[in-house]
Amino acid sequence: MASDAQPTPVSAKQPVTLREVAALAGVSVATASKALNGQGRMTAETRERIRETAQRLGFRPNSLAQSLLRRRSFTVGLLTNDTYGRFSLPVMSGISDALVDKGVSVFLCNVEDDQRLGQLHVDAMLDKRVDGIIATGKRIDRHLPVDLSNLGIPVIYAFTKPDPGAVAFVSDDAGGARLAVEHFSRLGRRRIAHVSGPASFAVVHARAQAYRDVLTEKGLSVMEPLLGSWSEAWGHEAVKRLFDGRLSKSGGEKPDAVFCGNDQIARGVIDALRERGLDVPGDVGVIGFDNWQIVAEATRPPLTSVDMNLAALGREAGLTLLSLVGGEPAEPGIRKLPCRLVVRQSCGRPPDG
Repeated sequence: MASDAQPTPVSAKQPVTLREVAALAGVSVATASKALNGQGRMTAETRERIRETAQRLGFRPNSLAQSLLRRRSFTVGLLTNDTYGRFSLPVMSGISDALVDKGVSVFLCNVEDDQRLGQLHVDAMLDKRVDGIIATGKRIDRHLPVDLSNLGIPVIYAFTKPDPGAVAFVSDDAGGARLAVEHFSRLGRRRIAHVSGPASFAVVHARAQAYRDVLTEKGLSVMEPLLGSWSEAWGHEAVKRLFDGRLSKSGGEKPDAVFCGNDQIARGVIDALRERGLDVPGDVGVIGFDNWQIVAEATRPPLTSVDMNLAALGREAGLTLLSLVGGEPAEPGIRKLPCRLVVRQSCGRPPDG
């Protein structure tokens, strides 16, 4: 015989209240509140007992109430048009590292290159009363497709073009290029070529000028940089131009090192050199730029590359935003953070002695 009894509904567990924490810790509700908010005068033992009790019970403060009390949401918006996350994800990692210990959450929104989408995300962030916004992108000489001026909240730019008078963080591209070319010089390389990306990118010119400057300072001949696309195919084509072009046909010496504008170009260069029967790094050393690990470590031989320290850049951006949110001033302008050279097997060892 079938039973007419209905199953007992499963009820959601009720959240632990501050009153329960206070009762179990043997203090008043007011004292418990002050202890958990880092306020009030009490012994360290009492404060720790209250916090331990709250943690054991699984007490979670009412974030809305805390936001109203402190006039902060403890959230930060991160806007990017870097669809694949090649640059924005390391930046976000650094931002999160700076903010997580401060109890601040980060919300990532991809605006692509769509002005309407960008404005929708900004409006949503303002509706949620974020404490501030960090804008990041895929190149430092282009604005995101959204107006971030006069929002009434702090805005920091990281690896994207800022508004005038704003605070921005970028990598020192010229300094990174210097690291690469100077390293080749220390290794005894004397005929150093430079293969980079499109002339429409500001970083291409910054790196090319640093390349010229170092070679001039060292008294070495300067080859005109070859500019193309950010691709392996262009790296492959550039080797053909370097070894089969006018330089080689006129009897000029062929390069014994190639400094590349990114890791994809460098990988194409290495493949093309191998196809010609040239040893890397024995005959020709190769250094890339970006230190994109999935590319650099999988290249054969593994690729020496300039790392832009994007996580450190993001961390500085996050800490500076926190300072602005806290009411501390920050000097406007573009701040360049140093790069570092990650040495692997593609550039060779220094000569003996």
